[in-house]
Amino acid sequence: MVGESKLIDRCPMQGVIDIVSKKWALLIVTALGNRGTMRYNNLLRDLEGISPKTLADTLKDLQEHRIVNRASFNEIPPRVEYSLTTDGRALRQSVLPLIHWALERTAHKDCVILGSALAGPKAAK
Repeated sequence: MVGESKLIDRCPMQGVIDIVSKKWALLIVTALGNRGTMRYNNLLRDLEGISPKTLADTLKDLQEHRIVNRASFNEIPPRVEYSLTTDGRALRQSVLPLIHWALERTAHKDCVILGSALAGPKAAK
C-alpha cells in the first residue's frame, strides 16, 4: 500500500485532475475556445453564476498551469485579454467528447457555452 501512494503521486493524471476538477475551469476553457480571445467582463457575463473573485482566481490558476494566456496592453484604459495556450487548446479538444456526452444527458440543450463548443471556435488564433 505504501508503494501505491508514491505511484499515484507521480501519475500524470493527478496534475490533470487538479486542473479540471475546479468547478469553473472547464467552462472557462470551453468559453475561451469558443471565442478565441475574451476580456474579463465578457467571460464574467458569459459564465452566468460565477463570482468575480472565483473567475479571477480560476483564471490565475489556469495561467499558472499554462492553460490560459493573459495579455495586457499598455493602454488607457488598460486592456487585458485571455486566450487558450497550445496546451489549453489541446485540453479543449480532449473535452469535446465529454461535452457531447453532457449535452446528450441533459434537458438544458440551450446551454450557450456547451452548444457553441460543438460549433467550433469563432475567433481562434
